[in-house]
Amino acid sequence: MKNSHLHADLAVHNAYVLPMGGHDPIADGTVLIKDKKILAIGNQHTLPSWSANRSIDACGNCVMPGFVNSHTHIASNVLLRGLNEDAKLFEWLKHMWKLKQNFDPEILYWASLAGLIEMVKAGTTCFNEHFDAYAVAPQIQALETLPLRATLGHGFADRGLYASITNASWKTLDSFADEVDAHHLSQEGRLHLALSPHATYSCGEKMWRLSRQVANQLGISIHTHLAEGVQELSYVGEQYGTTPTQWLASLGVLGPDVTLAHCTKLNAEDIRLLADTGAKVAHCPISNAKLCSGTMPIKEMLAAGVHIGLATDGPASHNTLDMFQEMKFAAIIHKNNNTDPELLPLRQMLEMATHQSAIAMHRPETGSLDVGKAADLIVVDIQRMHTAPVYDPEAALVYSSRADDVRYTIVDGTVLMDNGTVLGVDELTVMTELRQRALKLKRDSL
Repeated sequence: MKNSHLHADLAVHNAYVLPMGGHDPIADGTVLIKDKKILAIGNQHTLPSWSANRSIDACGNCVMPGFVNSHTHIASNVLLRGLNEDAKLFEWLKHMWKLKQNFDPEILYWASLAGLIEMVKAGTTCFNEHFDAYAVAPQIQALETLPLRATLGHGFADRGLYASITNASWKTLDSFADEVDAHHLSQEGRLHLALSPHATYSCGEKMWRLSRQVANQLGISIHTHLAEGVQELSYVGEQYGTTPTQWLASLGVLGPDVTLAHCTKLNAEDIRLLADTGAKVAHCPISNAKLCSGTMPIKEMLAAGVHIGLATDGPASHNTLDMFQEMKFAAIIHKNNNTDPELLPLRQMLEMATHQSAIAMHRPETGSLDVGKAADLIVVDIQRMHTAPVYDPEAALVYSSRADDVRYTIVDGTVLMDNGTVLGVDELTVMTELRQRALKLKRDSL
């Protein structure tokens, strides 16, 4: 191989490369991309000779897989950002519902596009969207403009706050094969569909069982909220005499194709069930802390073998889509709560935000830089005043870096952000359209 010559579509070179996926960092590293895949990766002195249609000199920068956000709500939560602060979870949900009932496809398109721009600028290349009571089509349209990798979970509910979408939920579940035929694996394979029954307090037994049946028949994943706070624990305890986790397990819902967001309220038996069933967890520490939903027992879960990815939740409860913030906060809060400064070290946090998160949302084709995997990567400038002096690039990324340190965002080998400029969109137009429509929505709804 050393005597061969490689020709790439795109080369990112002269960088400190963090491949993730258990691989060691590469100093003076080069990543070669061809036909949307990683063609080669290694130290510039040991790789074969190469040429490329375009080369990005990433001197002084880190190159790593793009962040994978394993649980979020883009369109709806962009519209709800900053709307109802300082509120309890269930009261917060009720307030947000007033606006959600008045969403229309046009406003959802602009909000989706705004969320995609924010993620591209922050280095997120793949995300796991949970819809509850609003249209999915506008986000599919927005992804045609900014082609990130995404799994879009259609939302279902039949009671409580979401009772008004009961009929639509049953209708969509009964015909979900048509949605899968139309959109699953579309946009050159970047777009996947999932089933997103909302939560244990908003979906009854029949809906959960049908969701599992449809997921099995169509070979798609399930993405839901679970054990998010004391109010959910009380509801499930009163209705079913057990915990949310044990109730879903009794219905046969839990399995390796499931992503469970939050999981802040788990006992030892709940943790055992997650480990035994292979269910995946999306950890949203900032959102959980802000809504006082509790702190996930991550030390016990990791010890039991539960697979955990990192996520921002939506920008209504987190306020940004910045995975740098999420890494830092997750590491700090768990160290403090466990009085263990060695818990969640640097490399583990970076893995949780990339490789582990990709597994948590069932997208193993991304999340690490390996030959043959999807060319989803970012270039992060760590030569900034707020990171200097850089003794350890990984420390800079986890504890000092910010979303605006990302210089290049690449998905499927296509440069979506080029040296800080998002390509193919007019950010001012998107922001203006979003703001005008959102303010009108608020006036008409509240």
